[in-house]
Amino acid sequence: MSHTFHIPVLGLGYSIDTPLKVARYGISSTLSIVDDDLIERMRAYHMAQSGQQYFPIPKTEADYRSKRITAYLNFLNQEINDQFDRLKQSSFTPGSEICKYFELLPESSSLKHGYELMMDYPEGESKRIFQNVLRKAMKIGAADVNIMAKVDKLNFVNGSYTGDENSDAMAAFRGFANSSLNSSVILSAGMNPRLYSYIEHFDEFLPDDHARFRKKIILKVSDFRSASIQAKFLAKKGVWVSEFRIESGLNCGGHAFATEGYLLGPILEEFKNKKIQLLDELFTTYQRVLLQRGIDLNQKPAQKISVQGGIGTAKEQVFLLKHYQLSTTGWGSPFLLVPEVTNVDQRTLDRLAAAKEEDFYLSNSSPLDVRFNSFKNSTADFQRMKRIEKGRPGSACTKKYLCNNTEFTIEPICTASRQYQHLKIKQLKSAALTIAEYEAEFDKVTEKVCLCEGLCASAYLKYEMIQPKESEAVSICPGPNLAYFNNFYALHDMVGHIYGKVNLLGDNHRPHVFINELNLYINYLQSEIKDQLFSLTDKKRKQLANFKMQLNEGIEYYKNLFKQVPDSTFPNIKECFNLLETSRFKLNQLMII
Repeated sequence: MSHTFHIPVLGLGYSIDTPLKVARYGISSTLSIVDDDLIERMRAYHMAQSGQQYFPIPKTEADYRSKRITAYLNFLNQEINDQFDRLKQSSFTPGSEICKYFELLPESSSLKHGYELMMDYPEGESKRIFQNVLRKAMKIGAADVNIMAKVDKLNFVNGSYTGDENSDAMAAFRGFANSSLNSSVILSAGMNPRLYSYIEHFDEFLPDDHARFRKKIILKVSDFRSASIQAKFLAKKGVWVSEFRIESGLNCGGHAFATEGYLLGPILEEFKNKKIQLLDELFTTYQRVLLQRGIDLNQKPAQKISVQGGIGTAKEQVFLLKHYQLSTTGWGSPFLLVPEVTNVDQRTLDRLAAAKEEDFYLSNSSPLDVRFNSFKNSTADFQRMKRIEKGRPGSACTKKYLCNNTEFTIEPICTASRQYQHLKIKQLKSAALTIAEYEAEFDKVTEKVCLCEGLCASAYLKYEMIQPKESEAVSICPGPNLAYFNNFYALHDMVGHIYGKVNLLGDNHRPHVFINELNLYINYLQSEIKDQLFSLTDKKRKQLANFKMQLNEGIEYYKNLFKQVPDSTFPNIKECFNLLETSRFKLNQLMII
């Protein structure tokens, strides 16, 4: 692998075409394939930009969702490979694309060492031979796709169910499987047995004689137990997990899937200690299932482990890679401030660059009823408040990707929709609630926002693709780590920061990634205790007590870890210990009565 970091998926529209911008430099990135309307419009836009003829795939066409995704991914694959071929053939002159490719590489890269040595060679045949060797060694970055496994709306036509294979997640998966991309599909947000069972029907995910894959499966997980359960389920279906992508439960962007108090450091330690055992268990099952299909595989396929969520300095990057024996780290939210990589409209970009820690918070605004990382100054939140003031809370639900509520209707609707909020508020008014109770419940209902439109709007604004009557309100969901980055950056600046060539944080005081996450979890526990104050059951009391115990055990783990590693690994090691004690004191002040 050329680089030791990857760019995770960023919302719906923020990284929808990021591979077009970074893959030729050997940088891997991920796009969401949830929204086929966005995908179809982006295909039309980029084909026009590259002078290609665009043939639309209308919603009246059979299996249109899958076909739209396949068409866009095929376009990306062809365009990225064409970019890479042109880059490889460019001359090794300062400022050229091929020089940029090598200069972005980390100092530890043998390929970069070869490049620097070649540049010092005198002109002549030896230099040309050296250049050709370097060209052959170059690797293109992966264009991976992300599916939120449980965002799997069932679809109906004229009241008739169209079948399991046409549910949203299944159709999206089929779109990737049928594409020409040789990359990975990242399955996130929990296990979907129906989708996971579907994978075995695609030969593209089977290994060749050397245990290599044309298409791979990556599981995004928050703890070892979840990873083990999901991977074993897939192995029994003859599906291999090529990578476990561990994401911090709270110190990340988008939806926040909090663990039961398990912190990132202890989770990584468990993966490190148990990965060989898990690999052996998975291969035993996988090998047996493949043999039943007539495939005799004697070589274990590769299995990587990576991490993402709240990483902010080169020293954290190096420590995580080395200490926990990881393949890559993920840097997501900071790339929202890199206009040449992601799609953030200028107004939102300005607000993000000026934001402080208090501007990033965990909300209940997602219709999925999962905590959601939110930004206080988003235009979507302003729009939500205006609609409430006008007496018309909620959004017009046009895309229907997050319709999962049947409280008032037979067919599922979205809790952010005007229809649902009208019905729910009507119910609240008829209930015997005090004014304070009504206002609290009203706020819960109207906090939900339309993510289907809000997470696409920024891309449409940036490319000037907004259609008449289409909302311009932007939802953005960066992780809290973005508070420490306060400017716009070029790609080479951000990559240089990741590899320690430059420091984009300046004098900003930023605690270590582990301590930041710990404090997010303590704040989360405090919020959970407050929410349960008047309705705490024995089951919930036990759960919160266990949560608190796990956090205390995590603090002990970090204290021991900080003692073991060299001081140079953790700048201001004394401050790290002091912050741990401060966090422990705050944690133990939380009473679960």
